[in-house]
Amino acid sequence: MNKVRFGVDQFNASHKNYRIGLVTNDAATTASGVKSRVFLLAAGYNIVKLFSPEHGLSAGAADGAWVANQTDTLTNLPVVSLYGDKLKPTAEDFKDLDTILFDIPDVGCRYYTYLWTMTYVMEACAIHGKKFIVLDRPNPLSGDLSKAEGPKLDSDCSSFLGRWNIPLRHSCTLGELATFFAAKYIPNLDLEVIKVENWRRKDFPDHDTWNFMPTSPAIKDAETALLYPGLGLLEGLNVNEGRGTSNEFKMFGAPWIDATSLKTELDILNLDTIVFTTHKYTPSWGLYQDQVCQGVLLEVTKNELFRPVALGVEILKILINNYSEDCKERHYKTNANPHGTGHLDKLLGVNNSFHCLQGDSSIHTTLGEEEWQDMISPYLLYS
Repeated sequence: MNKVRFGVDQFNASHKNYRIGLVTNDAATTASGVKSRVFLLAAGYNIVKLFSPEHGLSAGAADGAWVANQTDTLTNLPVVSLYGDKLKPTAEDFKDLDTILFDIPDVGCRYYTYLWTMTYVMEACAIHGKKFIVLDRPNPLSGDLSKAEGPKLDSDCSSFLGRWNIPLRHSCTLGELATFFAAKYIPNLDLEVIKVENWRRKDFPDHDTWNFMPTSPAIKDAETALLYPGLGLLEGLNVNEGRGTSNEFKMFGAPWIDATSLKTELDILNLDTIVFTTHKYTPSWGLYQDQVCQGVLLEVTKNELFRPVALGVEILKILINNYSEDCKERHYKTNANPHGTGHLDKLLGVNNSFHCLQGDSSIHTTLGEEEWQDMISPYLLYS
């Protein structure tokens, strides 16, 4: 099988005369593992300045934590934080630049914030007349559009966890979404996408073709990335989502959960794509630090068939309805949402979602596969 080559590997010499600002982090590397900014400088590109998203240039800052401007120790370049005092670059940031490159791996989930940093940079480029180039990368959840999962994003729930209406699991690359967003929202943007080579839409990470690189502290491997669009929803409840352990987003629990009863409820779902195991653990930090939690550990057995959002919604319903005395919405404070209010609504994209998940109420986990395919198909770059 041919090795996947990322957009950064495909970038060509015609851009070497431009003064470039690079939006990146340590998770962005060439196919051979060289950090993108180091590779581009060594190749002769005039990188003048770096911009970093949530988790900072190191991709290691805590979830939701304010990130300061800094100087990159690898390149001595200045780094402008886009998850500190601002989310969007300013005219001052752009005054010594001609072109902005965007090279950051994504995890294929609407509420993962690198995507929305990209949109703010796109808007700034359009305002200030700068060319915007996406160095594209594969979607680690595959690009199979039949696996896209909603719910739709209510306009009232627009936030840094989801600005515009796309499925929660969107099954696109960031280059494809940039093309879609430019056409729909930013028509005067000078956009170019440098495509990935040797990646097909139905491909998941594979050691023979391309490896998954941890994208942030909690997303350490490809299985975690696949679980994240479902298990990440637990940030909206007073349930530990595995933080404070080595299995973030691979397990969940709380002191008030009965693990055996929970596993029984989950087994009733009769899913043949995942295995649930009862688990008792004590988080070393985060929610319920140093308290014994009961819950379940999850293992995906069939990547190509697994539906993380549908499972995540079922888990929410079980917890909310079976533990009505103890299960509550959680205020999840971040730099982009300092008060932490409405976090579950922002994650799901649904107004009053806690109430919607109670009793017989339902939340549709499909945008409508055909609807999304019709919307996105003119902007797809890969088959």
